[in-house]
Amino acid sequence: MFRERIRSKDFKQMPPEYQELLSRVLTIQADCEIGGPRIYCERWLLRAPTVEDMYRLARIVSEDLDHFRKINRLLKEIHIDGTYLLQKENSERYLDAFKIGQLPTWSELAVFYFLVARVGKYQMEEFLDSTYLPLVEIAPGIINEEMSHAAYGHTKMRELCSNGKGRVEIQQALERWYPLALDMFGRSESRRSERYLEWGLKLRTNAEARRAYMEDVLPLIAELGLDVPDERTNRKYL
Repeated sequence: MFRERIRSKDFKQMPPEYQELLSRVLTIQADCEIGGPRIYCERWLLRAPTVEDMYRLARIVSEDLDHFRKINRLLKEIHIDGTYLLQKENSERYLDAFKIGQLPTWSELAVFYFLVARVGKYQMEEFLDSTYLPLVEIAPGIINEEMSHAAYGHTKMRELCSNGKGRVEIQQALERWYPLALDMFGRSESRRSERYLEWGLKLRTNAEARRAYMEDVLPLIAELGLDVPDERTNRKYL
């Protein structure tokens, strides 16, 4: 397994496979960071239930945009500009979770933050001991903010579950978003995942990261008195 530490100035001296894998993972990460705001910002930023929620959404949007800026800066350092990702249609995003239109209910937004922002935390954890040092340097700050976003979603879910209508909407949103969140980790049997490990660009296989995520999120769902969706229903990448 490759364990040398690489800076951006060393990128062009690396083997083509390393260059391709790093370019791909950075591009997908940048796409995810802008993909979230593209499916909720227009509808909910000024229509949230309270001004405190509007303020919190504005903070989350600004942090996600900053995540995009940081990842895109790394792309530019290796002579790739991800700015075009800002204007991509939702249907053209890399991950299915970001290919939908605007989130239709406040309950869906709460569940989106709870589940998908938490996936973002797991995605960035892969880079904490990466062989690519610029990723190592930005990962901790992004992880802290993604966990804050997920915690906000958890809080909103708890509030909504306090009444019957809200609980029904949250359960319906869970049924929709839980499969999408699990699929964000990719195929369990993935050759590319193995190559990321070989080059020290990731810490876990897709299956290992997904399993850790499930062990994290399922007790939180159960604690709210909600039904845990079946992990194989409506899945695309098993």
